[in-house]
Amino acid sequence: MKPLVFAVLVLLGCRPSDGGSRSAPSSTSGGAPASATASTTPAVQGPDSARNDSLLMLADAGRIQGATSAPVWLVEVSDFQCPYCKNWHDDVYPTIKRDYIDRGIVRMAYVHLPLNIHPHAEAAAEASLCAAAQNRFWPLHDKLFATQRLWAPMPNASAMFDSLAISSGVNAAQWRGCMRSQIMRRIIVGDRTRAASSGVRSTPSFFVGDEAIAGLAPLDAYRQAIERARAKSAGRTGQ
Repeated sequence: MKPLVFAVLVLLGCRPSDGGSRSAPSSTSGGAPASATASTTPAVQGPDSARNDSLLMLADAGRIQGATSAPVWLVEVSDFQCPYCKNWHDDVYPTIKRDYIDRGIVRMAYVHLPLNIHPHAEAAAEASLCAAAQNRFWPLHDKLFATQRLWAPMPNASAMFDSLAISSGVNAAQWRGCMRSQIMRRIIVGDRTRAASSGVRSTPSFFVGDEAIAGLAPLDAYRQAIERARAKSAGRTGQ
């Protein structure tokens, strides 16, 4: 998979209050859409390093959906507490999933960019990745967006995230252990670093093949980008 080059188009989206993302290490390697971070962060030291690395790999893979043979990648850079991200999830994503992901045309990956204006966004990202390690990312992804207006104003949303994760089918003890360990912050740091170094400054942002769409665009913008990416893929493979 070729490296993903991020670019920005100014449309509707959430932005950090300081005009930039939270601080993150400045060095990163260009990553493919299918591999967000586990391979680009330092290995955990100690006797549990192999287990931790395995957990990170499971979480990284768990936030990808769609057939491995799909000719088009769609990468979403998102924040679970961003209202524009919720609007995209509610109004655009169901059609993309039905018409393209479920039909084997699009493979989709979710990349985290929790913004500092959203106090629960990072915890929500960790919750989703701990669920991803049990292959339950997408059910919890849906529940987090569906209930965003309930948990966003809470002083502490941890109990809500716990309840949503369990209702998404996770093993509660394993999920809670993952959350206590804070190991998924490594993936979030990797996601944030790659986004920042590539110029992404708002959520949601999308990459359809090698084409960037930033902010909440109409459904037709994604359809057209998918069809352009399909045509390019067909041209490369001689189909």
